[in-house]
Amino acid sequence: MKAIRIHEFGGPEVMKLEEVERPAPAADEILVNVYASSVNPADYIIRQGGNEVLRSYLKLPLGLGLDAAGIVEETGSEVTDFKKGDKVYGVPNFPGDGSYAEYIAAKASQFSLMPHRITFNEAGALPSCALIAWNGIVDLGKVQPEQRVLIHGAAGGVGNLAVQFAKAKGAYVIGTASAYNIDFLTGLGADEVIDYRNQQFEEMLHDIDLVFNASPVRDNNIRLKSVDVLKEGGIFVCTHLDEPFTDDFLNALAKKNAIGTLVGGGNVTTYTSSLSGTTQLIDEGKVKAVVSKIYPLQQVADAHRESETKHVRGKIVLEIRKEN
Repeated sequence: MKAIRIHEFGGPEVMKLEEVERPAPAADEILVNVYASSVNPADYIIRQGGNEVLRSYLKLPLGLGLDAAGIVEETGSEVTDFKKGDKVYGVPNFPGDGSYAEYIAAKASQFSLMPHRITFNEAGALPSCALIAWNGIVDLGKVQPEQRVLIHGAAGGVGNLAVQFAKAKGAYVIGTASAYNIDFLTGLGADEVIDYRNQQFEEMLHDIDLVFNASPVRDNNIRLKSVDVLKEGGIFVCTHLDEPFTDDFLNALAKKNAIGTLVGGGNVTTYTSSLSGTTQLIDEGKVKAVVSKIYPLQQVADAHRESETKHVRGKIVLEIRKEN
């Protein structure tokens, strides 16, 4: 089978399309005939050699890719939730061989049945970002109807799903984004969009119940300004696992009796419950996948270069196989 592998860390050119042996599923795994994956910031961070959180997990040669959508080809002896022919989407084992491949073997517990309403390419855009957005908005953010929610980086892969999840749960949703994305976000349900280049959110907002920082930009000043707009006892959730909270940020939170946490930190639902919640909202027509561009697997380097601009609306998808 064909798969992307890297034998050294570096730029997009280190990714090679190779012939490798098709994996066999372990007892608790499924073998997935992959139709689509997508490009996440973690992919190019890993390709470059990782960060403080990821580096110790990375052993060359290495496969890339966090998302997969496809058809179950084979099930392990202990798997009861899936059968051959099921359409599934999820996040393969990490660290592992990645999802930029024609077949993957991965734990069945990390996959869910695909929504009925969408294509493989759309499903491939969702899993890892849906897990992060669900964790931030639902698990940690505890969003409630009529709460005021501010989402930074609202047009990105995680951000656009966070907007949709919060709106589906009945919140009043405010996003920060470039002016280019204002109409896009209001179309997804955002009640207000603040142009971060020309407007200062900290001067416009107050009494926010939940701030969810899904921006790819690491900036402690944004964190501090976000605390300023929180109501007493509010919640701040951030996607930057590689950037621990500073003392001045923690002191600012304490003055407001506010909670600050990083995604993946405590109160995390399982892959299955997050993805099944996403599936339900998609099938109800309350959430949709946003695909900015589709590349064939052999053009993965171009897909990474575009992702590294950090100005992608929604997700870049890698099409592994054409859907019939």
